[in-house]
Amino acid sequence: MTDSRSCSLHTLALLTSVEIPAAIDAAKASGATALNVLASPLLSVNYLVIVQHVAALRLAAIYEFPETAERGGFVAYGPRVVQVYGELMGSQLVRLLRGTKPADLPVEQPTKFELVINLKTAKPLGIEVPPTLLGRADEVIE
Repeated sequence: MTDSRSCSLHTLALLTSVEIPAAIDAAKASGATALNVLASPLLSVNYLVIVQHVAALRLAAIYEFPETAERGGFVAYGPRVVQVYGELMGSQLVRLLRGTKPADLPVEQPTKFELVINLKTAKPLGIEVPPTLLGRADEVIE
């Protein structure tokens, strides 16, 4: 007997954007019902391909950047892109250009994370988001 709350983790490594649809297809074929799309330059610049392909396959997906849910992804939890690339990396770049050695740069992490839920995307997937989760969201797209 399997517990309906159990899940298993499968990772899919990608080297090029051409591999993205096939990787999503492979996840679906293996029985995946949801994806966790991690933050990476490759996946971030191809978010539209991912969002459209998971929707076509009726897979739920969670993304790292709130902007992805605002652009059609189901749900996202993480820092805003501008915070990561604009503020954190920008300040480190300025320090490097002013002569700071890379080894002397502090490790910086985002401090604000946002939960964005896109109900427009949830509806065709047949996902009913619990009111308690909606109440915790920073933004709900209806």
